[in-house]
Amino acid sequence: MKLLISRTLTDDVMRRARAEFDLLERDTSTSLGRAETIEALHKADILLPTLGDALGAEAFTGDGLRCKLLANFGVGYNHIDVEAARAHGIAVTNTPGAVTDATADIAMTLLLMTARRAGEGERLVRAGKWSGWHPVQMLGQHVTGKRLGIVGMGRIGQAIARRAHFGFGMQVAYTSRSPKDMPFPAEALPLPDLLARCDFVALAVPASPETHHLIGARELAQMQPHAVLVNIARGDVVDESALIHALQSHRIAGAGLDVYEFEPDVPPALRALQNVTLLPHLGTATEEVRSAMGHMALDNAIAFRDGHPLPNPV
Repeated sequence: MKLLISRTLTDDVMRRARAEFDLLERDTSTSLGRAETIEALHKADILLPTLGDALGAEAFTGDGLRCKLLANFGVGYNHIDVEAARAHGIAVTNTPGAVTDATADIAMTLLLMTARRAGEGERLVRAGKWSGWHPVQMLGQHVTGKRLGIVGMGRIGQAIARRAHFGFGMQVAYTSRSPKDMPFPAEALPLPDLLARCDFVALAVPASPETHHLIGARELAQMQPHAVLVNIARGDVVDESALIHALQSHRIAGAGLDVYEFEPDVPPALRALQNVTLLPHLGTATEEVRSAMGHMALDNAIAFRDGHPLPNPV
């Protein structure tokens, strides 16, 4: 079978892919555009896409689509119109589990960096503007013992909660579609109550029509003035314009972002703010995790090739 990998993966994953399939390689880090996606769906039996690849309904056009599986590299698949794919007899899989701990680590990184003004402090030192220690220099917020609200209590949300509770003694609240049985106290709250009562709010929901702009001007106004928002979910979960206004007006104290509404475009107004920590979508960016994701995607591709049940269908 012919397998097309939309962007080069780790060396270990690429070696395995070449050994298992007639591999069609793209030597680039850029995403598949619409025309290239349509071409790929016509010439490959299996496409291994990832974030940003153009797999909306318009990609599944024309007769003679050869592709029968989209083995997505990543747990999120909002770049794929799953129903359109299924209508054309194309199955879709993803890579849950492999991303959980690394993404939760980045959430805590953003929370700590923003609360303690670490990014702002590093910029000060690099600019040669630090004049030395003094008692009220760059006072940030204490994290230990504070209240963390988690929006979305799936694998990643629960991993963030464990780190916050056991590592920092934080009180945990959450909003989720169903109650969760956690090994420590965690209070289920409606979203408005969670926003109003928490010192830090971390977003860990999947991207969907229901979560688009889940956090907008109204929700940001419900947060406390000293609160910090952390987003490691998907960029369009937050109304970016409303967030910029809330940060500029100090309606909330800060934000830590690893994802953006129109990624990779980050508005100049957001980049200009000191009270926001900006990371370039580093959530799963470790060698071990990216290899694990790649191998999980290949496991789905190999199961499909061999006529076995798909390990991770969506």
